[in-house]
Amino acid sequence: MIKHPLLNADMNLLAATLGHTDEITIGDAGLPVPAAVQRIDLALTYGVPGFLETVRVWLASCQVEAVVMAEEFAKVSPDLHQALLAELDKEAQCTGRDILVTYVAHDAFKQRTAHSRAIIKTGECTPYANVIFQSGVIF
Repeated sequence: MIKHPLLNADMNLLAATLGHTDEITIGDAGLPVPAAVQRIDLALTYGVPGFLETVRVWLASCQVEAVVMAEEFAKVSPDLHQALLAELDKEAQCTGRDILVTYVAHDAFKQRTAHSRAIIKTGECTPYANVIFQSGVIF
């Protein structure tokens, strides 16, 4: 059995097969998933699992070098947005590597998810609680 915190088999396979600059999206319960993109649906009920819980497990399991978020996230859901930025800061301190943060309009964000290797859907019901992670390297 694995020793890191990521237990979901589909997410483990995804993490193990990512290459440098590949992108994955972690999204709220309402984020649409383009037909050509793998859907990993973790949603059980409203708020379970939460967005931040899922992000924390992903960050503990994968190297991230950049993220993309919708501009609306910071404006409409500032508390969760700030909590995500705090998690990214913790990760950057832990790894000694900066994480580039980019913002785009929500419509552009949704279009960009079409390039994700997978979209991981949570039970989160906070508006715009979505992030695209760009995979980094550990060396």
